[in-house]
Amino acid sequence: MPAEQVLADLHQMRAGDLPTHGGRTMAYVYDSGLAGIDELGAAAHALASSANGLDPTAFPSLLRMENEIVATAANLLGGGAGQVTSGGTESCMLAVLAARQARPDVDRPSIVFPVTAHAAFHKAAHYFNVRPIAVPVGDGFTADPEAMRAAIDDTTVLVVASAPSYAHGVVDPIAEIAAAAAEKGVRCHVDACIGGWVLPYFARLGVEVPLFDFRVDGVTSISVDLHKYAYCPKGASVLLHRDASLRRSQYFASAAWPGYTMLNSTMQSTRSGGPIAAAWAVLRHVGDDGYLDLARKTLAAVRRIGEGLHRAGLIVLGDPVSTLLSVTSADTDLFSLADRMRERGWYVQPQFAFQNSPANLHLTVTAANHGNEDLFLTDLAGAVADATPVEVDTRVLDGIDAATLTGEQFGELLASVDMSAGMAAVNTLLAAAPAGLRERLLVEFLGRLYTS
Repeated sequence: MPAEQVLADLHQMRAGDLPTHGGRTMAYVYDSGLAGIDELGAAAHALASSANGLDPTAFPSLLRMENEIVATAANLLGGGAGQVTSGGTESCMLAVLAARQARPDVDRPSIVFPVTAHAAFHKAAHYFNVRPIAVPVGDGFTADPEAMRAAIDDTTVLVVASAPSYAHGVVDPIAEIAAAAAEKGVRCHVDACIGGWVLPYFARLGVEVPLFDFRVDGVTSISVDLHKYAYCPKGASVLLHRDASLRRSQYFASAAWPGYTMLNSTMQSTRSGGPIAAAWAVLRHVGDDGYLDLARKTLAAVRRIGEGLHRAGLIVLGDPVSTLLSVTSADTDLFSLADRMRERGWYVQPQFAFQNSPANLHLTVTAANHGNEDLFLTDLAGAVADATPVEVDTRVLDGIDAATLTGEQFGELLASVDMSAGMAAVNTLLAAAPAGLRERLLVEFLGRLYTS
């Protein structure tokens, strides 16, 4: 097939995706709104995509770029030594792995985190055979330092806090949690994947941002994603350790085979140079003043949208100081509201109720939302007026066991849901399912999406 036809087919397929620009997709993507930044990232990616970060001595350009990226992140977050990873989940997982490997004396290691911590830590616990200790949070959805302190025991190898949490956009009391970890001689990781590149600039703009970086005693590692508020192309995050000695236990080496001695700084072996070069190029192009201006625009959009949500009768959960807003309502069917917004060209992300957190809609605000706030709020008001509850017979879940669910049962369940009006019916059914069953249903659904 001619190259032109291949690209034409790709353009046609992409037409059915959520928009990645213009601030209309308020989850998954981060848009700076800057002209030319995508083209710069793509050009830099293409120049280095065939290079392999597996061996930094073979491709010294990648080594230099990675060192410069990490140095830029360290300058923003109070120091540290680290690595570029493929994303926030890998950064978080490596923080868990490094803590676990540094404590071979602990037979059944555990990690302590608030229930609001990102699911990546549950994934890390699953992959690395570490027990997750999830601690309930208070009414404001921030971690309870005393409850966290009480959960730390002789098996704890890592304590985690968020800056901010994804679900509610609130910053945990990092200083108190890090102090509790330090008293027990335990590492403390701050998941700043979302906030690490924007909260320092918010602070420079006068926002009262609690300290969360290496200026806080007891913080031993920080994750910060470059493909979020550094607005780099996807596939780039940084994991920083307070010093290089703490980083060593995340490295892997093996001479136990006849080939080259494997030596990895991250979970990957082969690493395309593309994401590294793209991130390096964008960071250099935007620069410190550019990021301050982007933060200023984002902050204005967050404030304007937050005020509009209140006028629309929605309730913002917690006390967010970052870029994430989660809203609930006692009067509006939220899942129907999400569908009505989708019809108007906006994607807002449904989040199910969990412990003291009610069902809500998650909004990720970026610099691209600045200037479009009134358009969003006008469409929101119309969507609220049009949102009507979807009738779903949740009794179809009765008797379904997550442990024994069959493909046939799932097919029957799927056939019983009327999806003609959108995703509200599916979300209503999933919201009624216990967490374990919801996980199992979604795993079955995922398997059906991938047909080969």
